[in-house]
Amino acid sequence: MGRRRRRFWLDEEKRMICAQARHPGVSVSQVARHYDVNANLIFKWLREGHFGGEVIDEGPARFLPVEIVSESATPDHDAAPVSDPAQIDIDLAGGHRLRITGSYDPELLARLIRGLSA
Repeated sequence: MGRRRRRFWLDEEKRMICAQARHPGVSVSQVARHYDVNANLIFKWLREGHFGGEVIDEGPARFLPVEIVSESATPDHDAAPVSDPAQIDIDLAGGHRLRITGSYDPELLARLIRGLSA
């Protein structure tokens, strides 16, 4: 079996990973799994001044407007019936539409929505 080689992380990559790990509600272990890095290494980077920095304050939590419509009130009556009950349709400003089917990570979905809404 071959030995695993050490990964060299550029300072830019460390800053980006630390920035993602500092967002409120984001788990360092989730970020670590995403980048295939040990969570302890991210914690080490966060303690270092030039990678960790201060926690980003995104201000108070905001609520998004939600409209719940009955199945009969939808304008598209000819659409195929939903076969998967675990489906979410989200219409965003700017004409974007998200359809999530099956299981999902709520934190990743929230980041995606923030990115599309920006």
